[in-house]
Amino acid sequence: MAVRLILTDIDGTILPWGRHEVSARTRSAFHAALDAGIVVGPASGRFYSWVPAFFGGDEACCATAIAANGLQVYHGCRQVMARSIEPGPLRRAAEVLRDEPRAGLLYFEGDAPLLALGSRDDLAEAFPRYARECLDAPGLPDAPVPKANVFVNGTLEETRELVARLNAEVDGLDFDVPQAGFSNVMPAGWNKGAALAWLQDHLGVTREETVVFGDAGNDLALFAQAGHPVAVAGALPEAAAAARWHIGACEDDAVAAAIEALAAGDWPFER
Repeated sequence: MAVRLILTDIDGTILPWGRHEVSARTRSAFHAALDAGIVVGPASGRFYSWVPAFFGGDEACCATAIAANGLQVYHGCRQVMARSIEPGPLRRAAEVLRDEPRAGLLYFEGDAPLLALGSRDDLAEAFPRYARECLDAPGLPDAPVPKANVFVNGTLEETRELVARLNAEVDGLDFDVPQAGFSNVMPAGWNKGAALAWLQDHLGVTREETVVFGDAGNDLALFAQAGHPVAVAGALPEAAAAARWHIGACEDDAVAAAIEALAAGDWPFER
């Protein structure tokens, strides 16, 4: 079977928690795939302008990418698709969050995160980099925004409970659980999987020609759109259950090893 498209989540899949760049082996594996004629790139919740730094500035590794959890699609280092989040549903989400202790909301203006609701200290527990770099928002947005996130200073189970409430009470938006304390805010029905479907159509690639790697709740839609979804060891239970194939840990460069094999024309997966 020919593989023509490989996409991988970044955090917890090819980038171990606490590190700031993927391994040299991962970058080399991406180049091996490109040399073999396979389109390869990240599929991340991160805003695209933040992504090249994770590859040491090697733009070839992210010339094709799904970013902002599917709101941005790039190919050939050029943005080929963009979606945005409408302000009305975001205001309704803020109303719900005001009743939730230790929770908050941030949105992006350009590529800068703005803290619209909640405390910076609680954000620091959920996503330290955003807490360090975000600016205080003047209020909730009046126009569509390119990215937004909900956070809560709480456990994975508390995050799931908050996300369930938001999904039940806020029309026009979807919320997921990529990690404890953090959620991506998306237009209803749009996610990494919808972006992958768009990219497959754009490239003329089928589901069976697509391999994806992930570890978290925001990878479920990505998994559903690919013929070969692969979970790394230590993935959240829902991601592991949704995967067709399972490999070793992020910390052991398991994804890099799999991409190396695919680039060489070998099949590295066993259930």
